[in-house]
Amino acid sequence: MHLSDPPRLRVSGRAFAHIARFHPELTALRRDLHAHPELGFEEHYTAARVGEALRLCGVDEVHTGIGKTGVVALVRGRRHASGRMTGLRADMDALPLTEHNDFVWKSATPGLMHGCGHDGHTAMLVGAARYLAETRNFDGTAVLIFQPGEEGYAGAKAMIDDGLFARFPVDAVYAMHNWPAMRPGTVGINPGPMMAAADRVTIEITGRGGHGAHAYTTVDPVLVAAHIITAVQSIVSRNVRPADGAVISLCAMRAGELGAMSVIPDSATLVGTVRSFSAAVQDLMERRLTELCTAVAMGFGATASVRYQRMYPATINSAAQAHFAADVAQSLLGAEQVVRDLEPSMGSEDFSFMLQAKPGAYLRLGQGEENGVGSCFLHNSRYDFNDAVLPLGSALHASLVEQSMPLQD
Repeated sequence: MHLSDPPRLRVSGRAFAHIARFHPELTALRRDLHAHPELGFEEHYTAARVGEALRLCGVDEVHTGIGKTGVVALVRGRRHASGRMTGLRADMDALPLTEHNDFVWKSATPGLMHGCGHDGHTAMLVGAARYLAETRNFDGTAVLIFQPGEEGYAGAKAMIDDGLFARFPVDAVYAMHNWPAMRPGTVGINPGPMMAAADRVTIEITGRGGHGAHAYTTVDPVLVAAHIITAVQSIVSRNVRPADGAVISLCAMRAGELGAMSVIPDSATLVGTVRSFSAAVQDLMERRLTELCTAVAMGFGATASVRYQRMYPATINSAAQAHFAADVAQSLLGAEQVVRDLEPSMGSEDFSFMLQAKPGAYLRLGQGEENGVGSCFLHNSRYDFNDAVLPLGSALHASLVEQSMPLQD
């Protein structure tokens, strides 16, 4: 899509019409951010660029350095005596991934790229900031949260721990993520789980090494690891109700030396991830993994220790806020373009920490087009955000503010 191309989406409302006028500027910002990707808590250029854009937009306050590199902007409505506050969040960080695109705004930093669309999320929230500052058609304060470190660094938790909600006590908080599996002009949400909890499991197996030609004198940790890998696949199928949902994937194994074909090592390590939607299932997964791995290893004369780390909690929408957000999306797009029972993803998202602290909702914004821009799925080296949806994302953010804190006549 070229900067001069008009938006191709059918969207109602004054917010979209207003924001569409500066669509080229949002596209330029998004592409600049794409060209300058930064990892979590290293978003110095991005945070400075965002701060500069927000000040040019005319927001009332810009606060920097929250959660290391986070930025928060405040926009007060035409009236704000009500004391209401609505939070909107966008993530800013990129991935440690080499980009294989060839457009002019591709990553200028080897080994880093915006492969998840956080550049687009940031630009959309800047667009909402500009519209809200120019119109102020609400009663309350919009709290615009530009978050660092979503990709594995728990930047949302870092901002909360640094006083985010103590300083800016929002009544509810909303976020959205682009979704290449849905076409542009659509929004998906549901009133419960949207993303799974992400846990890391590390299994350390200790045996007794020796010569491969005399394996009977050893306790082979590679053999034990193989049996554990197979046995672990029974945990979900035989312990978790199908309606609850869970995934265990052992994704990496380290044992011995590739150049030592006849040496049985002393130890082996397995690393993987566990995904689920509830704390009860997390508890079950941790207990069963520990019991099973210990017992399997013992059966072979080895030992196994399991380290279970709870990284991100499940992203669970508050029912009232999810229904409200769906209604807001419907007011822009029509009922047929809003999926209100979107299937949850086994991926994870650290917006979950914000939803543990405050009511709110997480939405999916369609951006995929068959054989076109935005079709490539997330975390792919040829992914790019679809700039055509920038005004819609900004309008949806802004409308969440306007409709949650309406001006009273």
